[in-house]
Amino acid sequence: MVTVRPQRADARRNFDALLAAARSAFAENGTDASLEDIARRAGVGIGTLYRNFPARRDLFEAVYVEEVNQLSEVATAVASLPPWEALTVWLERFVAYAGTKRAIIEALNRESEMFAACRRTMYAAGEPLLHRAQKEGAVRTDLSFDDLLRMVSGLTSGSYVDEAQRSRVLAVALDGLRPH
Repeated sequence: MVTVRPQRADARRNFDALLAAARSAFAENGTDASLEDIARRAGVGIGTLYRNFPARRDLFEAVYVEEVNQLSEVATAVASLPPWEALTVWLERFVAYAGTKRAIIEALNRESEMFAACRRTMYAAGEPLLHRAQKEGAVRTDLSFDDLLRMVSGLTSGSYVDEAQRSRVLAVALDGLRPH
């Protein structure tokens, strides 16, 4: 799935800055994040934001698609690592994706083709990493990819004292993936 970026370099930089600023703002303030604040964080005017994202929903969808595309890129980047390491690095990135998704999920149409395409992209990226780790014997074979995503998503829905605590809880859960 491809996010359509402007072709001019300066416009592309503005577009990418808006996506990064929106991701941060949505993570902090949810879907009520101020578009003016997002434009300010990106270092552009509100007109530039509206030129790229005419409606708030367009920005939500672009941020979501970008997160899924980054998950896919991480899967490609880690494919040459040992299977367990590749899977855990990808899952750590999935945790960041889950945070963004949680912040904007109510604004997304979960019945849309965009949402379905994102799901297919995510599964195509992560499922082979799980199967490879299972084939090597590093991960239990009675676990489906859907089971894994639900477990990690559940862990990320809680609040934690700090990032270190969240990482520890995730590490404990991932240890549970190992064969008995």
